[in-house]
Amino acid sequence: MEWYLALALLLGTIMFLMAIGMPVALAFLAANIAGAWIFMGGERGVVQLLNNGMGSLTSYALVPIPLFLLMGEIFFHTGLGGRMFNAIDRLLGRLPGRLSYVTVMGGTAFSTLSGSSMGSTALLGSLMVPEMSQRGYKKYMSIGPILGTGGLAIIIPPSALAVLLATLAQVDVAGLLLAGVIPGLILAGFYIATIWLQTKLDPGAAPAYDVAPLSGGEKLVLLLREVVPMVGVMVVIIVLMINGFVTPSEAAAFGALGVLILAAIFRCLTWEAMRKSIVGALKVTLMAYLIVFGSATFSQLLAFSGASRGLIDWATAFDLAPLVMLLVMFGVLLLLGMFMEQISIMLLTVPIFFPLAETLGFDLIWFALIMLLALEISFTTPPFGLLLFVMKGVAPPDTTMREIYLSAIPFIACSLLLVGLLVLFPQIALWLPGVK
Repeated sequence: MEWYLALALLLGTIMFLMAIGMPVALAFLAANIAGAWIFMGGERGVVQLLNNGMGSLTSYALVPIPLFLLMGEIFFHTGLGGRMFNAIDRLLGRLPGRLSYVTVMGGTAFSTLSGSSMGSTALLGSLMVPEMSQRGYKKYMSIGPILGTGGLAIIIPPSALAVLLATLAQVDVAGLLLAGVIPGLILAGFYIATIWLQTKLDPGAAPAYDVAPLSGGEKLVLLLREVVPMVGVMVVIIVLMINGFVTPSEAAAFGALGVLILAAIFRCLTWEAMRKSIVGALKVTLMAYLIVFGSATFSQLLAFSGASRGLIDWATAFDLAPLVMLLVMFGVLLLLGMFMEQISIMLLTVPIFFPLAETLGFDLIWFALIMLLALEISFTTPPFGLLLFVMKGVAPPDTTMREIYLSAIPFIACSLLLVGLLVLFPQIALWLPGVK
């Protein structure tokens, strides 16, 4: 069978199964079994493929995923996240648009601890949008920063999605996690600049209101007690990884333990909070492991059928400049993001894009970060970005999808600007991984 027919058969089967409502992981598994029967010699081929897929689940690189997820779930369910947001709110005083800044600053810190864009957006939306609406903030000043900051969870460590991508693409997990630190902070800075510009252009978009003044000593105590311990957990993890003292798996374990200790110190560690945290982390972990299994077997089928080699030869035969090919792949990711959720996109594109990126001479950690940014942008890309619908679910009932779409656009532009900087100056991403 020609490579393009094999590729069309495999991708077509997956797309059809997802279109009729089958879960992503099961759709890949069913298509892989059918493909193994056709390309690998019937029943023996299916058994061989499943055995190879089981081997992919024993990878040590997968260990950080459940631990990072547990870390974020504990942070959310124990109320540590709410304490940090309230503290940042009080520290900013009468700053115009301060609740929007609180969303970015607190959301960036929460993103580092949760690693979940949906969890971050849901928490910020439920906490901040009602409060900001009550204070007279216009919709774009409340919804936009939340949508932008929710996407930061994808690139700022500990990102469970980054760990999953690194595992699927077989690149250095620690390197990819560290590569997201500086770009993530730059992106948060872009968001703050955007809010400042919006308040200057339309002062009425974020009306000022009276707050109880704090002395310098009170602000210092509040900062040290409510903010520094939470952010300090993540800083310690990054420092330990940079200096090579711990692996990503060990860093994830230390992070989960650190948040657990903080919850105990602040007397908010309850059996109910632990039960919800463990159940939440377990559900996502099981889904992630099924996805890894499906992706590993799918990659093997593409290679065995000749589809991946044929596609790479076809793409490189156009003799396009590497930058043009990067732009094409980035555009494909954005296009897919309008209609599919991000894990499905990774499953479809990683087996094809990473061999192509290697052929074009790209640094694979840098390319993986570009891919994460594309997924982050697609999270908020109209009309079907996943975070847009998460926001619709937690926003006030009178919020329209048009308002949510318009709120997201300035923050999408910030992310595109960051991608441009990374293309021009790759060391923004590669410097920190090179230090470790």
